[in-house]
Amino acid sequence: MAYQFDFSLVLPCFNESEHFNQSVNRIINVLDGSSFSWEIIFIEDASTDRTSNLIRSYIKKNPRKHLSVYFHDKNSGRGRSVSEGIEKSQGKVVGYIDIDCEIPPEYIPRFISEINSGFDVASGWRIYDFTLKSLPRWFASKGYGSVRNLVLGEIFKDTEAGYKFFDRDKILPVVRKCYSPGWFWDTEIMVKASRAKLRITEIPVVFIRRYDKTSTVKLIPDTLIYLKELWNFNRKPPNF
Repeated sequence: MAYQFDFSLVLPCFNESEHFNQSVNRIINVLDGSSFSWEIIFIEDASTDRTSNLIRSYIKKNPRKHLSVYFHDKNSGRGRSVSEGIEKSQGKVVGYIDIDCEIPPEYIPRFISEINSGFDVASGWRIYDFTLKSLPRWFASKGYGSVRNLVLGEIFKDTEAGYKFFDRDKILPVVRKCYSPGWFWDTEIMVKASRAKLRITEIPVVFIRRYDKTSTVKLIPDTLIYLKELWNFNRKPPNF
């Protein structure tokens, strides 16, 4: 296809009102300071707070920016939201990040450059801002990563970071074979991209946990769901 933009950024949104305007301003400042033409695609996943109204207002106040939004009637999950955004994107490079900016948006130009240099997938490898409060999440991430690599026979440093960029042409066939609606999508896309022989790089990024917002991550229940989905995923015959 003839691409309209150098880069498309997908921002899946669910109950983001506490930090929406601040985060989007920060992201746009980074994009405006780059040399790339760009668009932002918001996928609003049936939030129960003011996120929908904030997105509408932000787009209305910034008519010269290439901003679009797609609303879900019911919550579909982060995986489905990202898949939809990638399908609707018009950039040669497409990526998504978590809108809370716990991984800083200042890394975006580096990730785009990695794709333009020949990689098909550039994924964040989280280096934690080490505090006592961050220990449970660090242990959960490391533990899941060890189990994942053992079960799947794939060697990744981090598949769960919500900070991934792709060559759109190369990733679309993979996206269309990903079925997890929720958080496990992050693991699924990395494993299936690897099995499709795409060129993958993992880039270290600082993860700074924000305690000024309500997290949508439920550490123990979400980890158990991850492990269940990992087990089910490994039982299915590979489709690559």
